Amino acid sequence: MRILHTADWHLGDRLGRIDRTDDLRRAVERVADYCKSEQVEVLLVAGDLFSELSRPDSLRESIAHLHATFEPFLLGGGTIVALTGNHDNETFCQTLRLVMTLAAPAAAKLGEVCTPGRLYLATHPSLIQMADRNGQRVQFALMPYPTPARYLRDAAQRYGSLEERNQQLQTAFLRELQQLLQPPHWRPDLPTVLSAHIHLLSAQLANLFRISEQESIVFNPDDLPAQCAYVALGHIHQAQSVRGLPHVRYCGSIERLDLGEQRDTKSVTVLDIGPAGLEGEPRQLPLPVTPIYAVEMHDPTTDLPLLRERYPDAARDLVRVDFRYTTGSDDLEKILRELDELFPRWYDRDWIDAGALGTQLTTEQPGHGKSFQNTVREYLEQELLNHSEAVRGAVLRRAEQLLSEAPA
Repeated sequence: MRILHTADWHLGDRLGRIDRTDDLRRAVERVADYCKSEQVEVLLVAGDLFSELSRPDSLRESIAHLHATFEPFLLGGGTIVALTGNHDNETFCQTLRLVMTLAAPAAAKLGEVCTPGRLYLATHPSLIQMADRNGQRVQFALMPYPTPARYLRDAAQRYGSLEERNQQLQTAFLRELQQLLQPPHWRPDLPTVLSAHIHLLSAQLANLFRISEQESIVFNPDDLPAQCAYVALGHIHQAQSVRGLPHVRYCGSIERLDLGEQRDTKSVTVLDIGPAGLEGEPRQLPLPVTPIYAVEMHDPTTDLPLLRERYPDAARDLVRVDFRYTTGSDDLEKILRELDELFPRWYDRDWIDAGALGTQLTTEQPGHGKSFQNTVREYLEQELLNHSEAVRGAVLRRAEQLLSEAPA
């Protein structure tokens, strides 16, 4: 069975004032092209199919685009298997899964064989079987991101601290996984692909995407079952094998999503599972990326011409701009207009009037303040640390909507 492993699509996402729809759709369409050219049988999406910033109309449009893009793949007998991540709205995904099941009833019992040619979305721990073109079966253990609604029973949803909450979720996740891989539902004679949206201790990462170190639930790689032919991971946006093991991999996100990923390459992973397990080395296939970077100007008169030379074709680039100007010698409105022309997709910008800072301002001390939007985001992140995922997600989504509507 040929499987394409991908994750962290974040459909409907935004970066500051910029809607990322076109960038993400371009990557999704490339994934569909690979499904065709590589003769993929199962497209496995290891969580975060949608962004928590998606509005209802954006979700509807994302689903319509998925339908149009992958319809040939599904009609040709391909199957999409996806699970929910920490950025997927639990209520929406559960509703979507129920509607899909109502429209086309599918296997509901653990370990049952699923019909090809459709999308399966796991919102809770699930175990399914798929058959390849030759009838050889592969079983998929699907473990969504550990949230209280997915893993904790009502009586267990009481905790005194974030650390206690995370410990309960970690314990519940491992318990569910252990129970999933037990006979009679799990068959030891069939190769098993485990897919999970989790943070492993030894994963290399530049930053966590919209989640603090305190919030992250970290697992030890030794906790993963040894009997899996392949472990398809999502959540960490940098593609990598874990501890150098070729069968335990993060595929990475499909696009650069913030400044912390400005140097990342993006890809998907293609692998083959045979009767004895993983066949050969998984292959990484490249995806298009959008340039993301930050620029600083200390003297607009000198620096603007240099920026034009350095970035002659920045129409698609996502840019954060920080600069200082001096009232009386610099025209702020003119500077902003020129920056708009040079970087039409700037997603955040901030400036300081050097003349208003007195004699303490020097070129060796260029510190610039945070923008209003970033100040609001950081404040809310701290205030919501001990609130539920549902409350935190709802408040942050509403805040992002208001910030996107505020004047730049």
